[in-house]
Amino acid sequence: MFTKETYINRRAQLKKTVASGILLFLGNDESGMNYEDNTYPFRQDSTFLYFFGSPYAGLSAVIDIDNDKEIIFGDELTIDHIVWMGTQPTIKEKSERVGIFNTQPSKKIVAYLKQAQEKGQKIHFLPTYRPEHQIKLMNWLGYSPAAQEASVPFIRAVVNQRNYKSAEEIVEIEKACDVTSDMHLKAMQMLRPGMCESEVVGALTDVALSAGGGLSFPIIATVNGQTLHNHYHGNIVKSGDMLLIDAGAETEMGYAGDMSSTIPADKKFTGRQKEVYDIQVASHLAAVNALRPGISFKEVYELSSKVIVEGMKSLGIMKGDADEAVHAGAHAMFFPCGLGHMMGLDVHDMENLGEVYVGYDGEPKSTEFGRKSLRLGRKLEPGFVLTIEPGVYFIPELIDLWKDEKKFTEFINYDKLETYKDFSGIRNEEDYLITQNGARRLGKKIPLTTDEVESLR
Repeated sequence: MFTKETYINRRAQLKKTVASGILLFLGNDESGMNYEDNTYPFRQDSTFLYFFGSPYAGLSAVIDIDNDKEIIFGDELTIDHIVWMGTQPTIKEKSERVGIFNTQPSKKIVAYLKQAQEKGQKIHFLPTYRPEHQIKLMNWLGYSPAAQEASVPFIRAVVNQRNYKSAEEIVEIEKACDVTSDMHLKAMQMLRPGMCESEVVGALTDVALSAGGGLSFPIIATVNGQTLHNHYHGNIVKSGDMLLIDAGAETEMGYAGDMSSTIPADKKFTGRQKEVYDIQVASHLAAVNALRPGISFKEVYELSSKVIVEGMKSLGIMKGDADEAVHAGAHAMFFPCGLGHMMGLDVHDMENLGEVYVGYDGEPKSTEFGRKSLRLGRKLEPGFVLTIEPGVYFIPELIDLWKDEKKFTEFINYDKLETYKDFSGIRNEEDYLITQNGARRLGKKIPLTTDEVESLR
C-alpha cells in the first residue's frame, strides 16, 4: 500500500475533475469456484484499489462530491469468520490507512443512494464486468442491466488519472517486470524436448508465487503459437518445435508485468525458424526505437507492420509495395493482432473502462481486420506504460480462407505461403515507460535475438 497521502490526493483530483454528484465504487466479492466456500483467488477491482487501496472482499464506497463525504461500506468479521480466517484489522482501521474516516455497514449503502436519488443527485458508476455488479446496481439503484449506462465523465476522469503512472507506481510496476523477466529466463533455461507444456507453466507459476505475488493473467505456453491466446497446456514439446510463452507476474499491490518469448525446443533455431524470428525481432526493434512523446501509437504500429511485410517479401511470401500492402491490410495475414496495450494495475490497463477511452482518447477504433485488435492508438505521453509485442503468425485457417477468397493476391504469394502452414507463430514482448525524451524498458532484460536466446539453451 502507498502512503495515506497518495490515496487522499488521488481522490481529491478525481472530485475536482468530475465536480458534482456521487461516485459509486463497486468492490469485488468472493466468487465460488464450484461451491460457495471453495473460491477463486480473490482480486479486488483495480479502480477500487487505485482510490481506496483496500484489497479485501465485500467492500463498496462512495465519494459524495456535493456533500464532501467519502464512505467505505462493509461488514466486520464475525466470530465465525475469525475462527476460520483469524483476527484481521477492522474495516475502520483499514480505511483510516488511506484517509477514510467514515465507514458503515454494507446494507446502509442502499438507503444512502436512495436518499441521494430522491434529492436529484447524479450517481456516477463505471462499466460493469461481473454479474454481481449488475445485480447490485439493479437492487441499489433500480436499474435493470439493460438500463445501466456507465458515466462517461467518471470513465474519462479515472482514465486520465490512471493512464499517467507516478514515480511510486513505476517502482511497483518494475518489481512486477523483474519477476516477469525471471519467469521467462526460467523457461529458456529449462525447456527440453519431451517436456509437457504444463511442466513449464508450473515452473513459471512457482517463480511468480515465490516472489510474493501471483500471475497477472493465465499463462500462455504453447507449441501452437499461431493461436494467439492459447491456454491449453497438454502438448508434449518435440524436437523442432518452438514454445511461445506469454506470461506475467503481479505484485502484492496488484501491479502487472507482461512479457512474451519464443524458445526453440532444441539448443538452436532451425534455419527457417531463424529467418522468421529475425523478421519479428526487426519489427519489434523498429517499434521500440520509434517510442517517444507525441508520436501516435498507430504510427508505430504501421511502421512495425511494414517491417514485417518487407521481411515476408525477402522470403518470397509477399510482393509489391510495402506501404500499399499495409494500407490495404494485407499485413494482417501475418500480424492479425495489435502491437501493444497500456499496462498498470491491469495487465490490459482499464480494459473494462473501454479501449476507446483508454487507448484512443475517445476517438473511434478501426473496424478493419487486424487494425481492430489494436488496443492502443493515441499519441504517447510521458508516464504511459505500455507493451511492445508484434508477432508473426501462420494461421492455416486464415490462409485457407483468404486464398479461397483470392484476397490480396497482388501482395501475397499463396503458393509459397502454403509451405509455411505448419510453422506456428512467433511473439516477443517487452514493457516500456514513455519518458520526457523517449522510452525506457522496464524490468530485467530477457534475451531477444536468436543469439541471445540460444546462449541460454
